[in-house]
Amino acid sequence: MATVLASQNSSLRKVLDNVDPYEVQILYTQIDRSPDSIIFTDFEFQLDHTNYFYPASTVKLPIAVLALEKLNLTDTLDRNTRYYIEGDSVENTFAEDISKILAVSDNHANNRLLEFQGQDAINARLEAKGIAPVRISHRLGIHSDDLTTKPLVLYMNDSTTGISEPINNSEPLPLNLNRIKKGVGYYKKDSLHNEPFDFSFKNYYPIGSQHQVLKRIIFPELFDATERFNLSEDQREFLLNAMYTLPKDAGYDQEEYYDSYCKFFIYGDSKENIPEHIRIYNKVGFAYGTLTDCAYIVDEKNQIEFMLTATILVNEDGIFNDDKYEYDEIGIPFLAALGREFYQYELERKKAP
Repeated sequence: MATVLASQNSSLRKVLDNVDPYEVQILYTQIDRSPDSIIFTDFEFQLDHTNYFYPASTVKLPIAVLALEKLNLTDTLDRNTRYYIEGDSVENTFAEDISKILAVSDNHANNRLLEFQGQDAINARLEAKGIAPVRISHRLGIHSDDLTTKPLVLYMNDSTTGISEPINNSEPLPLNLNRIKKGVGYYKKDSLHNEPFDFSFKNYYPIGSQHQVLKRIIFPELFDATERFNLSEDQREFLLNAMYTLPKDAGYDQEEYYDSYCKFFIYGDSKENIPEHIRIYNKVGFAYGTLTDCAYIVDEKNQIEFMLTATILVNEDGIFNDDKYEYDEIGIPFLAALGREFYQYELERKKAP
């Protein structure tokens, strides 16, 4: 970690030489294998779950995993079951929605899976697996605060449908965390409010919790049965495949959804193709000036693997909801350079005697 943070790369130095306004947090896991064991060694920089950052779309990964887990608990549904939200006309399968979430971070797909489960169940199941702290309180994009989920119309076969019951969820309590109020102002309905933006009722999914979810997906055998996600091997293989599948391979237009569209580490600042021997199993998030990536990175050719999760806030004017964030100028170049530095570190470590 120290070697990477000492890099003179300009995209890193711009942030790390004045780190406080960027609210950077980094968690890196070194992975070592022997014939009979896998060893994690974690290194952290400014990691503090009491310092709030907005997790944005990173919450979609646990929501997707738990949707698969819920499907695994019933004999009448599976990931290829077609369904739609009552009152809507858009039909999807659960598999299609999970693929949309992981390939291009589709908000509507995420919200449908939240309607399927309910906020309370998602939070309780994560807590039961020892993944904490986490608080999922709202949908994404529309940021609906509705506490009751919408019914789902489920196709039991080609001609028979069933309707799920609405789920009532508890009202979220305000988060009591450091930096829960940010900036100097925010826009609401085109009006500027000259006071900090309050995130206390938003989703909460800190770096450490994101890393815990990722570890359980990639290396379930290293966890006690009660801490694992209850997925069949077929479900897990589907999930892993969806996590590294690039948008072009999921049927999206490559001009609009280039390889690094949802891959910030290493390649985020480039629209070139990602080499076939490198696979990135990850989930990114970006909103309110905050960029986050949680990834397991594998180079099959050079036999490199590591986990990296990091977040950065880029909002120089301190105003939220004004669509003026330095994503392309500072945030994505920082995360891309950070990924490259850790990749290079792992490459050198691999060569060491």
